[in-house]
Amino acid sequence: METSELLKKVRKIEIKSRGLSKNIFAGEYHSAFKGRGMAFSEVREYQFGDDVRSIDWNVTARYNKPFIKIFEEERELTVMLLIDVSGSRNFGTLEKWKKNVMTEVAAVLSFSAIANNDKMGVIFFSDKIEKFIPPQKGKSHTLRIIRELIDFEPESEKTDISLAVQYLSNVIKRRCSAFIISDFIDDNKSLEKALMIANKKHDIAALRIYDKRETELPSMGFVKFKDVETGEYVFADTSSRRTRDYYKQMWKEHSFRTDQMFAKSGIDSVAIDTEEDFVKALISLFRKRA
Repeated sequence: METSELLKKVRKIEIKSRGLSKNIFAGEYHSAFKGRGMAFSEVREYQFGDDVRSIDWNVTARYNKPFIKIFEEERELTVMLLIDVSGSRNFGTLEKWKKNVMTEVAAVLSFSAIANNDKMGVIFFSDKIEKFIPPQKGKSHTLRIIRELIDFEPESEKTDISLAVQYLSNVIKRRCSAFIISDFIDDNKSLEKALMIANKKHDIAALRIYDKRETELPSMGFVKFKDVETGEYVFADTSSRRTRDYYKQMWKEHSFRTDQMFAKSGIDSVAIDTEEDFVKALISLFRKRA
């Protein structure tokens, strides 16, 4: 992409994202994450009614009476975006591809984070870690993230979300809030376990981006489809009601399994349709977490 064209796109997304984060998401964002980042402050003697899970056993053993750890809300959080850059993001049937929606959602979250004085970092992933941008503060850092979102070209077209989740836990040592932005079209059986493990250390939310055309097929006769991640082709008779019903049922089952996985992992999630305004979906997610 030409530099001038890239800068125009960055500026356009910046104007929209900053406006949303300032006028709509400011209070919602703070409410959703207030108190989720806790730092150790001090120890004091145990008092009746204190949570026994907070007992500091080392200090308790030293003084031969129970002490508990006191935590306080951290003034700043570390927020990580795990962004799926595999081939399936380059799909869309109307005005926007999934890639475009992912970019706008990530930009809004980035500006909301810096407005709240939080650090923001990004992991771009396919079936490998494509790029890691360490957490930092500031507008220039956020604009760099947006430029990468618009212009980034991955080396692989395939997907492995569990790899990105494991990488998050390895590279970010302290507790952070993490958003996984993906279509979650991934059959890796280890994903649920990876999410459960990571969510014990970090505070994870899932944003599932999808296009309406992925949910059902139109009647168009014989059509040749290509899997953008594997390169495989398949022919389908879309004029057949049986074919269309089978496809629709497959999508419903996939969505059900994905939602069940989030629930079992204790992860808040929201589904975002490329044809709809993502603002309502994000507000719904924030309020769910508040």
